[in-house]
Amino acid sequence: MLVLLPPSETKAPGGDGPALDIDGLSFPELNPVRRKLADALVDLAGDVPASLRALDLSPRQEDEVARNAALHSSPTLPALERYTGVLYDALDIGGFTKSQLAKAEQRLAVASALFGIARAADRIPAYRLSGGSSLPSLGTLRGLWRPALEPVFAGMDELIVDLRSGAYAALARIPGSVTVRVVTPAGKVVSHHNKAYKGKLAAALAKAGREPSTVEGLLGVASRAGFAIERTGDNELELVTEH
Repeated sequence: MLVLLPPSETKAPGGDGPALDIDGLSFPELNPVRRKLADALVDLAGDVPASLRALDLSPRQEDEVARNAALHSSPTLPALERYTGVLYDALDIGGFTKSQLAKAEQRLAVASALFGIARAADRIPAYRLSGGSSLPSLGTLRGLWRPALEPVFAGMDELIVDLRSGAYAALARIPGSVTVRVVTPAGKVVSHHNKAYKGKLAAALAKAGREPSTVEGLLGVASRAGFAIERTGDNELELVTEH
């Protein structure tokens, strides 16, 4: 099973690992696009106003451009420690036991505008690039990533639980993947607590003693973890909030 998480705009600073080693990342077939994007971001960072425009940042966010400028030399962290925010707070990777963390490293991955897919333990630097971005020298990320990412997903023979947000789902289609909508008891789609519920669901799937390989198995794991979850289509689930 692969649980594919959305990334976050916010990233933890610093790190305790060596500089980015693209050749050391999972899914090496994505490395040509990764290199192209990383180099383009570093080059773009040499023009701060152009970076702010391309990345849709305000002048008060120039530190994000500085992060991109140092992409090849700044320290790294495992992907699940790099991304921060509501979903990752709910995932609470810091509360995992050693054995649970080992399972998470096998089962969890993050959809990334820069890296395509980053497995939980892949060491990455802090950076700023969003799924909907378009870089002056390369065009849209959708145009870059779809031809590279879709064959990778198509070649996977495991259950894929797709928790990506819209901008990242647009970077690659994943036929046969299981999608999850978070809804209220009245059936209304949840926006405010959506990320928190998905983070908690990802944690339950990561920690499960037996890794599910079918939608039925996934439903069983989620139900035993206390989620109100139901199947609304062959590969579509709805997770119902408490209120």
